[in-house]
Amino acid sequence: MTEPLLRVENLQTHFASELGTIKAVDGVSFDIPRGGILGMVGESGSGKSVTGLSILRLLGSRNATIAGGRILFRGEDLLTKSEAEMRAIRGGSISMVFQNAMTSLDPFFRVGEQLVEVLRLHQGLSKKEAREKALNALELVRIPDPVAKLKSHPHQLSGGQRQRVVVALALACEPDLLIADEPTTALDATVQKQIIELLQEINQELGTAILMVTHDMGVVAHMCRTVAVMYAGRIVEHGDVADVLRTPQHPYTRGLMASVPRLRTEAAGEGHVRQRLYQIGGSAPLPLRLTDGCAFAPRCPEVGPECWEVDPPTVASGAGQEAVCHRRAEEKAELTGVAQHVGA
Repeated sequence: MTEPLLRVENLQTHFASELGTIKAVDGVSFDIPRGGILGMVGESGSGKSVTGLSILRLLGSRNATIAGGRILFRGEDLLTKSEAEMRAIRGGSISMVFQNAMTSLDPFFRVGEQLVEVLRLHQGLSKKEAREKALNALELVRIPDPVAKLKSHPHQLSGGQRQRVVVALALACEPDLLIADEPTTALDATVQKQIIELLQEINQELGTAILMVTHDMGVVAHMCRTVAVMYAGRIVEHGDVADVLRTPQHPYTRGLMASVPRLRTEAAGEGHVRQRLYQIGGSAPLPLRLTDGCAFAPRCPEVGPECWEVDPPTVASGAGQEAVCHRRAEEKAELTGVAQHVGA
């Protein structure tokens, strides 16, 4: 089999606090092939963004520690790299699109100056060569009148244009992997659609692999090929997008799917059917207070006695789809027993 572009193995990212160790990422593993798109979905606080930041070692806190695991990029462990080596990788081979464009762009410098700086730093280009490539980057992300935009400050652009500039900055050095952390947050629906389609085009035209961090199942369905569902710092379900969305195995994934708003067209007398939006009961646990057993047990409609005491097993179903759940393990055991009985 071809070696994946990125392989994360048993990643553990911890934060020290006065109350104890917060396990923000607790044993996460996944692969992204060359040119692939993996969606990482879950509620706020599930560990999605910390996973993306851990890959680039951009945690930005003295209290943060990558306590274990490996991050293999093109076969080399990024956790063994020096800070100087990581600076060359960041923005070069691996780039990141952050969720707030205004905090990603320096308000005191023109768009062109920021693009040129990135290109000269990572590719050693002359000022003229870097400006030409900066213009090409803005054209790539479909910004209207790119020559004028090079001379503009970030505050002179619309929200959608600023986000396109952030994407252009990330793509300027033609990275192999793009980590997109909630890239459509705070944008209106039309601009969100444009940004998602832009990322898809970049993936198809340039072959750039993408780790798409999001809380939006619609984004996952629209652009991702595989999906990892995170809860309380762990991946609870992973598999092909079509399989996971069609037949979700973990109760948390089922809750996320049921929470997606849907248009109802059934008529009821003179009006229309109204249905309250489903919500998962309770709230996500603090990573500080996790105990033995399944972290989702306090909110799970299928919870059993063992869910509170024993870590759930990983259960495979279908072509590569996996869920970490006691209930699915019991169902699989029952089906296996029935099959053996029938075969006998």
